[in-house]
Amino acid sequence: MNELPKEMSFIINLWSVNSIISKRIDASLGTIHGIGFTEYMILFHLNNSHNKTMRRIDLANSIGLTASGITRIVSPMEKIGVVSKEQNKRDARVSLVKITTAGEVILGDATLSLKQNSKRLLEGVSESHLTNALEIFKFIGKDVYV
Repeated sequence: MNELPKEMSFIINLWSVNSIISKRIDASLGTIHGIGFTEYMILFHLNNSHNKTMRRIDLANSIGLTASGITRIVSPMEKIGVVSKEQNKRDARVSLVKITTAGEVILGDATLSLKQNSKRLLEGVSESHLTNALEIFKFIGKDVYV
C-alpha cells in the first residue's frame, strides 16, 4: 500500500486513539461513578455554562452529537437525577437541560478519576508534546477547545 499523506495519517490515528481513550475512560468512569465519558462531557459542559443550563441543540453542538442523540443520552441521566429538563420561559419549543446538585457531585468525583486516568494514559509524554497537541486541537476545533 502507498504511504498515506501525513494529514490523512494524522486524522486516522487521531480517530483510533480517540476510540481507545474513550473505551478506557468509559470503563473507568462507569465502574466507579456510573457514567460514561459522553455523560461526563455533558455534565462538564452544563457545569461550565451560564446558569449551568444549556439548550439541547447547543449541548449537542458542544459534544459533537445530534439533538436527538442528546435526547437519548439525557433521558436516562434525568431518571438518575444528574440533570433536569426545563422549558424555556420565552419559547416553549426550546428544551433546556440543567445539571442538578447530584450531577455536580458526580462530576466533581468523576473529574478526580479522569485526572488520574489522564495522567496514567499520558505518562511519559512531555509537556512540550502536550502543548503542541493542544495547539493542533485548538486550530482544528476552534470553538471546541477547552
